[in-house]
Amino acid sequence: MATLRSKSRVEDAVGHVSLWRGRAARVSPLSGGLTNENYLVETGGERYVMRIPGASTELLSIDRGNEVYNTKAAASTGIGPRVLEHIPELDVMVLEFIEGETMSAPALQSAAMVRRMAESFKRLHAGPRFKRAFDMFRLIETYLRIVEEHEVEIPADYRERLPLVAEIERAVRVGALPSVPCHNDLLCENFIDDGQALRIVDYELSGNNDACFDLGNTAQEASLDDELRAVLCEAYFGRMDRRQLARMNLFALMSDVGWTLWGAIQAKISSIDFDFPDYYTTRWKRAVAVMKSERVDGWLREARREGP
Repeated sequence: MATLRSKSRVEDAVGHVSLWRGRAARVSPLSGGLTNENYLVETGGERYVMRIPGASTELLSIDRGNEVYNTKAAASTGIGPRVLEHIPELDVMVLEFIEGETMSAPALQSAAMVRRMAESFKRLHAGPRFKRAFDMFRLIETYLRIVEEHEVEIPADYRERLPLVAEIERAVRVGALPSVPCHNDLLCENFIDDGQALRIVDYELSGNNDACFDLGNTAQEASLDDELRAVLCEAYFGRMDRRQLARMNLFALMSDVGWTLWGAIQAKISSIDFDFPDYYTTRWKRAVAVMKSERVDGWLREARREGP
């Protein structure tokens, strides 16, 4: 249930939006957001999504100006939702409501859906450049400083794994691709099937990045097995590229490494009713299991390999 404080924030935001000024508006919460509050607003036979930023999200290195700019850029590709109104003083956005099915991991775990994901990525990545760059390795450094400054609890063995993180960074730089506009935070629920394309929403962590980060990140979020990861790689690049597949897998691992810190910080600052400690400990256990395995050594060798 919403707190009185969050209710007043919603009422304040609704009152600032010119799209429905003077008309009765029905407002209901949308589930799924782990950082922001999202609401469905129904008025005059139309439906909109109103997005209100969560508390203290600057500690997650989220730049709201960057989010608005990038959301508009992504909308121009037909993949992102249109920004219908922006209230700068409140950092509130009113977005196009996309009719369609919100995806889940099981819904995305087929070769046909993976190929559709690749098509959406290609459209997004070919679109206008985003405002800022995104680099998970630098974000981890930023998050670790925030962890120190705010006495955030993280897994006890996290820093012991940082030498391997540095080795992974060196390996993925060998076959680095030119940076393109990337989403960088592809939870399955950020895909909406409108019947024509898999639309992609929520651009708060978006930035120009190596395409393989988006591919690896979504492979991890959707729990794609090796076969489907290979399908995603081939569909995106037009051929099987084993070095880029290895880079995808290393970036998938880095998603767990980086979002572990995100979850730990959220556990400290977030007012959202969600079990963030379980979220980040689960991600970290999965990351450690991979880092201890022989698979990561194979990916490192393949990522460093010269030639196609």
